[in-house]
Amino acid sequence: MTVSSGLRQTSSMIVAFFESIKYVGHIVPVAILRIFLGFHYLNESLAKSRGEFLDQPRLAAQIEEWLPTTGAPEFYRNFLENVVVLHWYPFAYLIVTIQLLVGISLVVGFLVRPFTILAIFLSLHYIYTTSPAEILLNKTLLGTNIMLCWLGAGRCLGFDYFFFKRHRGIWW
Repeated sequence: MTVSSGLRQTSSMIVAFFESIKYVGHIVPVAILRIFLGFHYLNESLAKSRGEFLDQPRLAAQIEEWLPTTGAPEFYRNFLENVVVLHWYPFAYLIVTIQLLVGISLVVGFLVRPFTILAIFLSLHYIYTTSPAEILLNKTLLGTNIMLCWLGAGRCLGFDYFFFKRHRGIWW
């Protein structure tokens, strides 16, 4: 790839970014919600990476605290109790990494559908492992992630539109 070809490709991506407003501008409010939610996920991942979440077994303590009162299915309760609590360290890093990747994806608008599927599973996990006061927030996040995935919110004010124009498929 030559320099001029790379510049042409980059300028084409920028043009497609602004062109997306013209063709799928009816979902601009959804795109703004997507960007806001992306910053939420980025903020959560950065707060967890700076705090004690990765250094101390806070994930295991949180699960053990809410496991007796949760309405999670039996197979998931067994998974949390027998696998996640015992091996909290890699799962803590997995949660922080997923939140970081989902946040970047939602802010930039690239591969929004696959990463919102990850966010849906993360929201389901939080519904079963957080306090009753936070369940409503997590259910709202679950519904919002389902909506973003369904609408393909990365096509407006995002780079998914550039790839959608060239390679039609369900991931854009």
